[in-house]
Parts: sequence; C-alpha cells; structure tokens
Amino acid sequence: MSAHRVVGVTAVLVLALPVAGCGLFGAEPKPEDSAKTFLSAFAGGDTTTAANSTDEPKPAKELLDRVRAALKPTAVSTTVQQTLVAADDSTTASASYDVKWDLGAGRTWAYQGKLELRRTEKTWRVHWAPNVIHPKLQPQQTLALREQQPQLAPILDRDGGALLNPEKVVVVLLDRKSAGDLPKTAGALAAAVSRFDKSITQQSVTDGASKVPDGQAYTVVSLRDADYQQVKGAIYDLPGVRFSSQSRLLAPAGKEFASQVLPGVRKTVEDQVAGTAGWRVVTLNAGGSEVEALQEQQAQPAKAVTLTLSRGVQAAAEDALEPIKNQAMLVAFQPSTGDVLAVAQNAEADKGGSLALTGNYPPGSTFKVVTAAAALQAGAATPDTVLPCPGTWTLQGRKIPNNDEFDLGNVPLHQAFAASCNTTFAELASKLPADSLTNAAKQFGVGVDFDLAGVRTLTGKVPPAEPVVERAEDGFGQGKVVTTPFGMALVAATAARGSMPTPNLLRGTETKVVGGIPAPAPAIGDQIRPMMREVVVSGTAKKLNRLGEVHGKTGTAQFGDGTHSHGWFIGFRGDLAFAVLIVDAGTSGPAVDAAARFLGAVR
Repeated sequence: MSAHRVVGVTAVLVLALPVAGCGLFGAEPKPEDSAKTFLSAFAGGDTTTAANSTDEPKPAKELLDRVRAALKPTAVSTTVQQTLVAADDSTTASASYDVKWDLGAGRTWAYQGKLELRRTEKTWRVHWAPNVIHPKLQPQQTLALREQQPQLAPILDRDGGALLNPEKVVVVLLDRKSAGDLPKTAGALAAAVSRFDKSITQQSVTDGASKVPDGQAYTVVSLRDADYQQVKGAIYDLPGVRFSSQSRLLAPAGKEFASQVLPGVRKTVEDQVAGTAGWRVVTLNAGGSEVEALQEQQAQPAKAVTLTLSRGVQAAAEDALEPIKNQAMLVAFQPSTGDVLAVAQNAEADKGGSLALTGNYPPGSTFKVVTAAAALQAGAATPDTVLPCPGTWTLQGRKIPNNDEFDLGNVPLHQAFAASCNTTFAELASKLPADSLTNAAKQFGVGVDFDLAGVRTLTGKVPPAEPVVERAEDGFGQGKVVTTPFGMALVAATAARGSMPTPNLLRGTETKVVGGIPAPAPAIGDQIRPMMREVVVSGTAKKLNRLGEVHGKTGTAQFGDGTHSHGWFIGFRGDLAFAVLIVDAGTSGPAVDAAARFLGAVR
C-alpha cells in the first residue's frame, strides 16, 4: 500500500474562487490548486474551465453540461477538505471535497466526493471519470431530477363529506400547423367531445385554433379521465391533436353543486391543497432508465380543507329552487356560529352571476325587521303599541298603500308586522332620525363589509335618508334601500341569535369585518322573535306553520316602473336561518313555497 503525504488544508469554495494553476513566481505547482480550480468552476457553472482542468476535456464538458442542464441548480457550493499526494512517485494525488446543490424550491442535495489528480510536465490535472461528479456515477450514466407531485387534498363539507375530490383530467389540445385540413379535424373533434360541452362546435374549434399565437396549441376541452376514455378512439389519432394530463379538484360527476361557492374556494386554496412536491436525484443509464436514487424526499400531501357548507342543507336549497323558472336564490346560515350552510341558485340565476352573494335588490317588507328594531331601540314603540294601519297613507303627496289597500284600523305593532302593514311602518320610519335605519341595518349586518375567504359578498346599502318621504319608503323596504340574499339571510340569523354573527366559510380562516357597530340590546331580539313567529302562526306565511317552530317575514318589493315585484321570505327555525328571493315573482307566495320545500327537506 502506497504511502501518502498531506499537502493541502481545508478551503471553502462558493460559486467562484481565484484560479490557481502552475503557482506564482515559479513556485512548484500544487495539486490542491488544481482541485480548487476545478471545483470552483464546477460550482460556478463554468463547465469549460472545469473541463479544461481535467485530462479529458471533451467528455468532461459533455457530462458536466448534461448534468447541469438536468439539475438546473440555483447555486452550488464546494469545499475542499484534504489533498493527499502519493509519496512514492509524487505524480498522483487525491482530493476529498464536500458539495452542496441548491435545486430551488427548498431542495438541497449535499454529499462528499473524491477526485484523483495526475501530474503533467507543467501542472496537475483532475483525472476525469464520471465519479468526479458523484462517487456513484458510473461510465455511460448521467443524473436526472425527478419530481413527484402529491395528490391534491380534497375539499370537505362540515361533516367530512367530499365536495371536491382530486381527479385525473385530460386536456385536449390542437396544434393548427400540424392539423392538416383544420376544418376537417375541428369537425371530428367537435363531433366527439360536444356531448360534454355543447358550446364546442366545428366553428368554435376552428376559430379558437386560428387565434392562438404561432407555436402554441389551442385548448379544446378538459375532460375527466372517464369521459376521455369514451372518446379516445375517435380523437387520439387525429392530426395535430395532442394531450396532457393533470390532477384537479372536481365535484362529483353530474349536476353542478354549490356552483357559486366551490370555484372561488378552489382558486383561493389551490396552494394550500397542493402539498409539497417530492423529488429525487437519480442516475440514468444510456437508455434513460433509472439505476439508483442518490437523494430522495417523499411528497407531503396537504391536509384536507373543510368548509362550513352542509351538503344536506345545500342540496335541500338547490332542490327547493330547481322548479322555479325565474331567477331564484337561497342563502342559509347557522346563527350560533355564523357558518354559511348553503348558497344556492337555480340555473336561470346562474346566468346572471353570483346573485345570491352580490346581487342588490329592494328587500320590500322583509326590511320591516330592521325598521321594527330601529323603532324599538328609539323608544318610538313597543310590540304592543297600538298604531294605525290604514289602507293608504299619504305623506307630502306620496301615497303609500298596503297590499290591495287592506285596512286593519288601529292594531298593536306586532299585529301590523304579522300582517305586513306598509302604512304602519312607513309612518313609524318617518318619525325616526335620518340615520336610524342605517344604524339598525348595520346591527343586522346590512351595510357591513366582510372579507370572507373564497367568495366575494355584499350585504346591501341603507343610506341615511334626510327627506322624510324617502325615510318613509325605506321603512317598508322600498326607497333607496337595497340588500342581497346573503345580507337578508344575515338579518334572519341576527334576529335568531340576538346579535350579528360573523360569517364563516373556510375552517381555520378568520373573516375580517369592516363597518360593523355594536349589537342591539338583548331585549330587542327578545321582542323581534315573537313578532316573526306571529308572521308564521297567523300572518302572511301561515303555510309554514306545519314545519315546526318557524319564524319569518315575507316581502314583496316593487322595482322598475312599479308594475313588477320581487318575492322574498326570510326566517329561521332552531339554529338554521335563511333568505329566499325570487326575482319578478309578483308576490312573496313563490318564495314562501320555496321556503316550505327547503324546510321540509332539512331535518
């Protein structure tokens, strides 16, 4: 066994170091200088200098370039630990070193290596072999970086049922330059895939493919893998058609579910559900097959994301609206927690966007809940205060009628509320301060802004009314008052709870509240709730009385030229509060019917 002597000491090299060659001022060349030159260039990506520091520059550069292109490091650092020279001939030496690759995205790969050096007439050179790069890299091999994506985490409802599950999706792409007869290929594609999307036609595919920039493919459609398998035989061999696959979070196949919530939530949590990708550095043989993993980090799936939605309540809401031809919406809360249980729209409403969450409409008589609360807080009345309910009431030339101008004479406030006397509430509101309804509305959530993770919401607007006529009109939900189904569901939840609950949708995410004011005194809720119960027992929503202890308020809200009306119902039963709106329904009757279907399905 040959003896060696130590001629080098530890030196740190990060990306670049001074080039050492034959020594200075005629000094004897040292092997550690050549080792430093090679490793410095190797770390800095200067493969030409690194290769020229070896005794076989051409194969060295080829492999160094190939490895660097495969790993794409953001940084490499090297440290020479020790250089040994053979004592018997002083023409061979070895150097041990540490290397650390930064592969980006928090991925680091560190190991110890060794290189041999040979003395020439003028200097020392690294004796080239693939194992100079890594001790286990053999001739005819190279390195590769492999990524392993974890399965996407599902999105669950409040009870742990899957709302969105990870599924394989096949994206069908068309390259017009390779498509040959483009209209013919487009027609064949459309004929096969239009069963999944009726908007896909020969013309739409032709137009779409013609508009994408050169070198890019047109995305024809994304299909669930099961759907793709149905049409694969018809489209796989079409000219210019190619495919890519990916994992996406999808609702169960069939009818769309919670369509106004899940797309926004999916976009909001896409990073959260992605998890952390795994990765491996592997050796590949000449045929490109993996030989050995040199470094491996397992993929880390993310935890499931849980929403406050209830699949049962959401399904009941959607089923309750499905028979309705006009735009129809329903939003439901759990008053005790503020959890959003359902956000539903029928197909006609879906055409208009997210109307349940952001569509502003006059609330009609459902706003009498707010007006009653304002009057009670101001001391203008109690539930038992006797007030006039004439068929019409005129204020400064503005004639305000009851529905069909019914006349109850003088009745207690609670009876006027149950019968929905516009005239009573118009006169009551006219005697309140200009900002009284504004402040009371905010106590119930209307006019409050919420930064709710996953969706955009509006609650409505109740501006202060200086003109007394405007104030009177606002008192029964006309005038300049507008609210959303989301906002009125919050009114119902506040009435049930006695204070405004903060809406929640995404578990573990805090909702920011802007514009709220202190809750009304507990006694106000205690007075409002019996009045809402009377609406169902003996007032305008008696058909709901068979469905348990339901509390509510009906509303008919004129819009446009006054000849058309929206139909509303807001209410609660136990720890379930909700609002129903049917656009241009004419009366509140269809909304009450939808509420009956909804409550009948939720037990």
